[in-house]
Amino acid sequence: MRLKKVTGLICALLLAPTLLAACEDGGSTPTAATPKPDAAKPATTPQTTAAQPGGAGGGDAKETARNETLYINGLQWGAPTNFNLLSGNPAFPINYGNSRELIYETLFMINMMDGKLEPLLGTKYSWADDLTLKIELNKDAKWNDGKPFTSDDVVYTYKLGQKYQVNWSSFWTFIDDVVADGPNAVSIKLKKDNPNKLTVMDSIELIPMLPKHVWEEIEKKANNDLATIRKEVNANPVGTGPYKMYFYNDQKITVARDDNYWGKALFGKLPAPKYITHVIYKDNAAGDLAFKSGQVDVSQQFIPQVSNMWKGGAPVKTYLKDAPYYLPGSMPSIFFNLSKKGLDNADVRRAIAMSLDYKKISDLAMSGYSANMKPSLTLDADAEKKYVDQEAIKSLQWTTDVDGANALLDKIGAKKGADGIRVLNGTRLGPFDVECPYGWSDWNASLEIVAQNAKAIGIEIRTKFPEQPVWNNDLQTGKFDIIMNTPAGGVSPSQPWNRARTIMYSKGVAPAGEMAFWNWGRYKNDKADQIIDKIPTVNDEAQLKSLYTELTKMWLADLPSIPLMYRPWVFYTVNESVWKGFPAQGDNTNIPPQIAIDGAGVKALYQIHN
Repeated sequence: MRLKKVTGLICALLLAPTLLAACEDGGSTPTAATPKPDAAKPATTPQTTAAQPGGAGGGDAKETARNETLYINGLQWGAPTNFNLLSGNPAFPINYGNSRELIYETLFMINMMDGKLEPLLGTKYSWADDLTLKIELNKDAKWNDGKPFTSDDVVYTYKLGQKYQVNWSSFWTFIDDVVADGPNAVSIKLKKDNPNKLTVMDSIELIPMLPKHVWEEIEKKANNDLATIRKEVNANPVGTGPYKMYFYNDQKITVARDDNYWGKALFGKLPAPKYITHVIYKDNAAGDLAFKSGQVDVSQQFIPQVSNMWKGGAPVKTYLKDAPYYLPGSMPSIFFNLSKKGLDNADVRRAIAMSLDYKKISDLAMSGYSANMKPSLTLDADAEKKYVDQEAIKSLQWTTDVDGANALLDKIGAKKGADGIRVLNGTRLGPFDVECPYGWSDWNASLEIVAQNAKAIGIEIRTKFPEQPVWNNDLQTGKFDIIMNTPAGGVSPSQPWNRARTIMYSKGVAPAGEMAFWNWGRYKNDKADQIIDKIPTVNDEAQLKSLYTELTKMWLADLPSIPLMYRPWVFYTVNESVWKGFPAQGDNTNIPPQIAIDGAGVKALYQIHN
């Protein structure tokens, strides 16, 4: 789908979490900026595209010593077809947004613990003025072919997104230009009529840098035709990262450590694993079995009842020792069609919110991996909750309270009929359909609980599980009563603004019947729009907190959406049979559980050991 103007980055970052929903049954976590939701397969259907045998190095599968190899799973579910970032669907470890630092590095590394950006190819950044972000580059950085990494490479990479429709094209919605300030510095200039500091900050931790001297030649060979460029397999990518391609076939992908890696000066040493291998399993069951037996060291799969693994004696651990075991990264939610009679009443929506058994949703749909719900536009995590005055919103927050929900409906005059379903101002409260895609089992189970809980307060809700393309069309055209989706998950500099914008921003949203890429329920609040417009221009922390608090109060009062769970952005689970010393809560390392290969999580590679 080709998106228009401001829908660009927002759709890329907001709709991708849509695809994250159903990793439970076997699908991989989609890349962080997949531009269209219909690119994902249902969780039970891994890709089956055939790959060319051999790969980097060619020949039969290359075996590597177990004590030198870190094995991971859960990021690649089909045979690799290419390692080309411009292709739209590159294989591990090139896939955009979940293995950012192994071969192609970003300027800075995002740390999901505190939301901060840590130096990598960039050493520091600063705002010279309201429209100019200046970045200083690491003078030691080199490509793995020995050539220096310079500002020309940064400018070239950014401008590929201006020249072609690629994963980072939509940043140009807000960027006017990217220019070199000598060989080791760049300036990113924002558009005067559409500046957005938050999304531009996202770009410096998300866009993988490409070597100009390599990709210029690929462009020339393809006559600057993107369709032709996308056919480039790029089996031996030239990157700045600590690993190079070593081998791939339809069963596994292996990268080998570059012992000449420039980052040895930055990190003080080379990564411990000489090799990193991603085995391509047919489904979650096979991957889980391999992980439990110690054949896999780091798993990014949904593992039901993960605590059973260490109860059985396996040296398995999660980042958190106790439930919910994983850090929150998104809030899958239900959205209301605010033009639907009955659902257009905020008290009805609040009663539904109060009726929900969030613990049951967590236990049955998420194996207990969702912590207690604390309704807010922010995740209940250090990186986000600091933006909102928690005391100021307490009176508007709700908890599971069926008696209170019934009392609220009684108060507004919604009387139960003979069938137990309430009628409000002549409108029967149901049946309302609540939908999400078929086969997304954790979401399916969640909505069954929603329907059961609503019935207990006299509201009839029926579950509806269409195929994913039908659900996607219903979502965007507003052809729904209640619908489930994830509003902009993940930790980034643009959170929680990005999530608030997804839920509440009405500017640029097409009317029902036409395609909308955010605010699917067509919520309208001029004051909310003003705050959402203002937040990306504000530098003062106290003012930001005030704005976010006011916005959160509006959301809590109007309830255009209800979060059902906290969902991990990645399921970081490790088996220490071979490699030990993985980061965990309380170890004082500040290394985040980002699967040891993404963002600041890559620092784990420097502390693990046999």
